[in-house]
Amino acid sequence: MEHPENDGKYKGLKVNKGVMDVPSVNPYFKRISRPKSYTTNDFIAGILHGDIAILSQAVTLIESAKAEHQQQAQEIIEKCLPYTGKSIRIGITGVPGAGKSTSIDSFGVYSVQKGHKLAVLAIDPSSERSKGSILGDKTRMEQLSREKNAFIRPSPTAGSLGGVARKTRETIILCEAAGFDTIFVETVGVGQSETAVHSMVDFFLLIQLAGTGDELQGIKRGIMEMADGIVINKADGDNIERAKLAAGHFRNALHLFPPTDSGWVPKVLTYSGYYGLGIKEIWDMIDEYMVFTKGNGYFDQKRNQQASYWMYETIHEMLRNSFYHNPEIERMLPLMEQKVLHNEVSSFVAAKQLMDTFLKKS
Repeated sequence: MEHPENDGKYKGLKVNKGVMDVPSVNPYFKRISRPKSYTTNDFIAGILHGDIAILSQAVTLIESAKAEHQQQAQEIIEKCLPYTGKSIRIGITGVPGAGKSTSIDSFGVYSVQKGHKLAVLAIDPSSERSKGSILGDKTRMEQLSREKNAFIRPSPTAGSLGGVARKTRETIILCEAAGFDTIFVETVGVGQSETAVHSMVDFFLLIQLAGTGDELQGIKRGIMEMADGIVINKADGDNIERAKLAAGHFRNALHLFPPTDSGWVPKVLTYSGYYGLGIKEIWDMIDEYMVFTKGNGYFDQKRNQQASYWMYETIHEMLRNSFYHNPEIERMLPLMEQKVLHNEVSSFVAAKQLMDTFLKKS
C-alpha cells in the first residue's frame, strides 16, 4: 500500500517502502541427521575394522545406565573378546598439576610416530550438576588429537569410587579389538582411583614434580609401591638440578620398600613433557619392563589376576545395584534409616532386616 505522505502535494516528504518480513526459519538451515542406530553385528564389524565413529558409540553404550544399552554392550564385549589382549596397557597418574595431559601428549605423539595405534582413556572429574566431564582432556592434548592413529576418550567419573570411570576396563577391550596396540589410562590424581587403575594396566607410571619442597611427603606410600616407574616432569631450564635432586630422593625412598612381586626394580627418570626431552628414555624403560615381565611369566600371571579381580568386582556391583533397586528395599530404606537415627534399632539390626527382606524377595 502506497503511503499518502508520498503525494505530490506534500513537498519535501517521502516515505520509503518497508522491508519484507524475514522468514522465521533460516533458509540456510540444514537439519542434522541423528546418529545412525546400529545393530550388535554392525557394532562388532565396525569395531573390528577400526571405525572410530562406531567405536565411540559403542563406548557410549558401555557408559550408559539404561538396561537395554547395557545388554547390547555386554554382547558386543563378549564377541570382541577373542580379538583382545595384544596391547600394552599403561596407567599414568600423578598429583594435580604434575603435567599428566602434557606428558601424555608428548608420550603419545612419540608412540604414534613409531607406528603404534594409541587409545587414551582420560578420566575426567564429573560435574556434580550435569555428571559430565569438566576438564575436557582432549583440548589439552593438542598434538595428539590431530594424529589419525590416536583415539582420545575423556570419560566422566560419574561419582564412582576414587574417581575412576566405572566402565574403563570394558572400554579397553573394545579399543584392543579395534586394533589399538597401546592403551593409556590417565587418572584424576593421587588417591583411591590408582588402586583400580593399577588392576587394569601392565605398567604403572607415576609423574612427579621437583622443586615443590614436598616431594616425598606429598605421596602416599601405597602409590609409590604400585609404581613400576617414576618420572620427574619439568626437568628443563633452571629446574634441571632440582629435578635430579628429587630423582635421587625417590631412588633412596624406593630402596626402603620391599621387593616387587614381578622382581622388577622401579626406575626413576627425569624429563620435560613440554619440550619433549627424555621421552625416548621413558619408552625404553617401559619396553625393558615388558621384556622382563614376559620373560619371567609375571606379565601373564598379572593379566589373569586382573581378570579374576574384575569378575568379583562386577559381582559386587551387580549385587549392590540389585539391592538398591529392589522396590521393597526402596520402600523400607528411608523408614529403617529414621529408626536408626531415633535409636529405635541399631545400624546392624536395621541392615540385617533389610538384607533378610532382600533375600526373601529375591
